[in-house]
Amino acid sequence: MSRLLDECFAANRQWAAAAVAKDPGYFKRLEAIQRPELLWIGCSDSRLPPNEIIGRASGELFVHRNVANVVEHTDVNCLSVLQYAVDVLQVKHVIVCGHYGCGGVRAAMQAQRLGLIDNWLRHIRDVHLWNREELSAIEDPDARANRLAELNVEAQVANVCHTTIVQDAWQRGQSLTVHAWIYALGDGLIRDLGMVISSPDQIPPEYRLFA
Repeated sequence: MSRLLDECFAANRQWAAAAVAKDPGYFKRLEAIQRPELLWIGCSDSRLPPNEIIGRASGELFVHRNVANVVEHTDVNCLSVLQYAVDVLQVKHVIVCGHYGCGGVRAAMQAQRLGLIDNWLRHIRDVHLWNREELSAIEDPDARANRLAELNVEAQVANVCHTTIVQDAWQRGQSLTVHAWIYALGDGLIRDLGMVISSPDQIPPEYRLFA
């Protein structure tokens, strides 16, 4: 085994021992039940540890991550996480959190072939196309990419709300709110993009699945 992996196991043992020393019943409680109130849909970027940046302990945050925090209506992985979180865990909030400086967003802005991931980035290229006029007016390439990262988060929040999973929850009266956030690597702070959806009345009629 490599030295790096040995260090991972050693760090794990130290972490587990410290957790038990601080709270002897910590792992017994975690083993018994899982009751998070938050679902985090975020980017796979290694610089964004969800629990750490919002101060949540183990068991307090259900997480799904992929390149550029995309929610796609045929992605069974993402939809399975969403359904389990909403129907079984009964989370109260779904947070879609992107980040400035996102490599996936930047790649989607380039006319360059990257391989299999091009099929995934197509969803972000769609967002780019829908907002082409606004984005083309931004001269600074970093500012343009950051604005696309924000627009992508908003598009993915809409996609969450358009699912049968979320709309079924609203139909049965379940309290569920979907939020658009973005994280800045430069200062470690999260910005609320102000998109907060908690009922089907807030989405276009064409996407409402119930009268």
